Parts: sequence; C-alpha cells; structure tokens
Amino acid sequence: MLKRPSNTSTNVALLLVILAVVVSLRAAERHTLIINGQSTEVPVIFVSGHPYIGLEALANALNGSVSSSGAKVALNLPTSSVNRAPSPTTASAAPAPVPAPTQAALSNPGFSREFLNAGIEQMSTLREWHTALQTAIQSGIPLSADLLQPYRAQATTNLRFASVAATTAADHNAYQLLNSVYLNMGKLSDKYVNMRANLTYIAPDALQNDELNQRIIACGRFLGAMAASGQFSDDGSCH
Repeated sequence: MLKRPSNTSTNVALLLVILAVVVSLRAAERHTLIINGQSTEVPVIFVSGHPYIGLEALANALNGSVSSSGAKVALNLPTSSVNRAPSPTTASAAPAPVPAPTQAALSNPGFSREFLNAGIEQMSTLREWHTALQTAIQSGIPLSADLLQPYRAQATTNLRFASVAATTAADHNAYQLLNSVYLNMGKLSDKYVNMRANLTYIAPDALQNDELNQRIIACGRFLGAMAASGQFSDDGSCH
C-alpha cells in the first residue's frame, strides 16, 4: 500500500513553490522612469542589476517615433525649442536659421571640437543615406519613403546635435552648410521616391546625370576638406 505524503512534506513543497513565485515576481518588478525630474509611464525592468526600458514606450513618452529597416532601428525624438536652435526644416522649406554667435564665439575663428565631431557624424550619416538611395536605384529595389526613413531620421537627429554644439562663428557658418546639404539630400530622395510612386521608369545610372546629386557629392567632398583644415570656408555646391 502506498503511503500518503506527510503534512510536513506537503508544507515544505508548498513553501518552495511560494518562494519561487515571490522570487520571480521580484525579478520582474517594474520601476518608473523619471526624465529631467518628470515622472513618466515608461516601465523600467532590472535584470541582473541593470535597468532596461522599451524603445516604443520611451518614444511615446517623449512624443517621438521608432522605425526600423533591416538591421537598423531609428529612434526619432522631438527637441524643445527652449535653449536650442530651431529644428531643421523639411526638404521643401528654406534652411533653418541658427542663433547668432556670442561675442566669445566671434573671437574664435576655428571649429569647436564638439561641433566638429557632430559635423563629421552628420556627414557620415548623409553618406549612408546617399549610398542607400544609390544602391536601391542601381539594383532596381522598389523605393519608398519607409525604406529611407531611418537614414532621414538619423540625419535629422544628428543635425540637431550639430546645432546645439555650435559655439564659434565657424561652427554657426558651417552649420548652415550642413543644413543645406541635408535639405538637398531630402529633395533628392523625395524626387526618386515620387518617381517610383508614379511608376516612372528610373534608369540604374539616373544619379550620374542628376545635377542635384552631383552638387551633393561635390559638397560632401568640400565639407570633408574643410573639416580637415579646421577653418570655415564656403562653396557654391553646398547651397
């Protein structure tokens, strides 16, 4: 005859189950994210002592958006107009103005290190955007706004960083060129996306004969040389 388990054994087993549930709940305990002193609805989960949050929840809390294309995920956040230069305009609008440089900035004709780093990062992103557009056209990949949106979003974010980093007179002048080439890249992308949407044939070598594309390439080379020199200069290809 089988023996029935004792009450002690049953109690021990039940206690172990309860402890396991408590430990699991504690491991999944959620905290609230506070940004600049403001409480948000973004949950924070600690795993092995490290905090983790969801990108979509963070984007919603900051009135931003999350987009993805292939292996890339882009987080686009709006910036406050307080203590910041106006955000870059859309591809069809005029270049965004920047605050006038201070007297201290006017006494320094070269680029600040922060702006130079931000500018180089922006040019790198614009090259990636241009390469994605060029590859799609040459390979016959169906163009769409969604395909190029991650690159546009990252370029928009980087341009904002450059505007905030601008402190010297050279920084402010160079920002205008960065903003201009950003707008031209947006116009170039929109042109071919619209052609695709209207079922217009796009030749694989279409960019080679595109005047706007040639200006963007020339401006990119000019900006690279200007960054290497550390001094501001102007060039018509960037306007």
